[in-house]
Amino acid sequence: MAIVKHIKSRNANYSAAINYLLFEHDEKTGKKIVDESGRSILRKEFYMDGLNCDPMSFDKECELTNAHFHKNKKHEDIKSHHYIISYDPADVTENGLTGKRAQAISLELAKQMFPGYQALVVTHTDGHNESGNIHTHIVINSVRKTAVERQTYMDKPHEEAAGYKHRSTDKFMSTFKKTVMDRCQQEGLHQIDLLAPAERKITQKEYMAQKHDQQKLNEINQKIIEDGLKPTSTVFLTQKEYLRNAIDECAATSNSFDEFQSKLLEQFQISVIDHRGRYSYLHPDRQKRITERALGTRYGKEHLEQTFLRKDPLTILYVRSHLRLVVNLQTNVKAMQSPAYAHRVKLSNLQQMANTIIYVQEHGFDTQSDLKNTLLASKQELKEMQTQFAQHRSDLRILNDQIRYTGQYYATKEVYSQFSNAKYKGKYRKEHAKEIQKYEEARDWLRSFYQDGKMTSLKTLTLQKEKLQQQIASEEEAISSLKEKLKDLDTADQNVDAILQMQIPEPVRSKTKDLER
Repeated sequence: MAIVKHIKSRNANYSAAINYLLFEHDEKTGKKIVDESGRSILRKEFYMDGLNCDPMSFDKECELTNAHFHKNKKHEDIKSHHYIISYDPADVTENGLTGKRAQAISLELAKQMFPGYQALVVTHTDGHNESGNIHTHIVINSVRKTAVERQTYMDKPHEEAAGYKHRSTDKFMSTFKKTVMDRCQQEGLHQIDLLAPAERKITQKEYMAQKHDQQKLNEINQKIIEDGLKPTSTVFLTQKEYLRNAIDECAATSNSFDEFQSKLLEQFQISVIDHRGRYSYLHPDRQKRITERALGTRYGKEHLEQTFLRKDPLTILYVRSHLRLVVNLQTNVKAMQSPAYAHRVKLSNLQQMANTIIYVQEHGFDTQSDLKNTLLASKQELKEMQTQFAQHRSDLRILNDQIRYTGQYYATKEVYSQFSNAKYKGKYRKEHAKEIQKYEEARDWLRSFYQDGKMTSLKTLTLQKEKLQQQIASEEEAISSLKEKLKDLDTADQNVDAILQMQIPEPVRSKTKDLER
């Protein structure tokens, strides 16, 4: 899936952006990497375009625009905005995404979202820390160079006019994310809902702070180790991450908000209050509370109350109505050894018998045969659903292979065409061995798959995959629901057998037999 990040900069040196985007940099120190002669090393693969400017003179042209409109003169002024679109690594193998294609997509997005601004659009294929994900940097001058038509996301006066500054408002970011999502879906790329609140909300600022302070901690710990001592801490936690970890730990063992509140305070010195329908947390080293919105939906009132609810025994018994098996006291060793335990089991059995009778009545089972027939029919239904589910999972794997090899075929087709027309084929193959090998691999696979020679388009395959994934998700949910139903049916069936056997005490049964004789 593509994700969008935003960074604002007060650095007046626009050349720094060009240097970072074109040349290799050390991810830890942020410093430029140089060769033995002290010269900067170009990035292995990148694609660059300029929007309303020449990319190589982006810095000078931005400075001229600022001077023309008398803007960005103060140190605290935001000089540029840096947006990053990161694509899903799986898009490379499954959907034929290349750096060139990502650059074309991102350039169109930049034209759509940043009209009138000078922008540098650069796509890298190495990913952060060589993770391999293709991503595009869009760096824009904060001052609009030329006037444009007013857009729906503009909520400030004169925002469309030349000389006015860009504002990355919530409304703009929502529009930008929605535009990226729509474009990725059009291109058949993986995409998640960027507008849905995150379970764990980690901003770029928090991420960079954690990275920077972790590096400082590592340096300090190295000195401690060199002195023959053991560091007390090896992992740096931001205040928000400290809260998240503490909340996760306490919520896992709490059955109510009061218990959760007490554990946070006793174990982690964190105060939590329910204020205006939301939870607010106070870190022991802060004076101001951090709201659930800043941490993510996982740490909000709604999610945590559901977590407490699921652990409440009364909720399990009466709200969820999960049945439990009646215990046979005659075969229970612990009950034989402990009269007190046997008494508790008897009370529990009475409760489960009552729950079973309620279950039978609510589901309209008139006879024991009705219950057993429903149980057998449900087992058969589950078997058929699981068979169909397995077949669809197999179909999805084949479809993924189709998408992968189709994308790979088109991504390398041009290189192979040039190879076919090359005068010195041996030399060309040697220089483009990887691309040619990928093309031949894709071509051979597609030939064996499409016996009639008619290939399905990548767009059609992507739509088929989306439809199949929805069907699989629906089937998975249905299977899970049916398993829960079967569990209750099976328990009710066994409990009914136990209840019917317990109806007539043994002595009475013997007397009845004597009378019959």
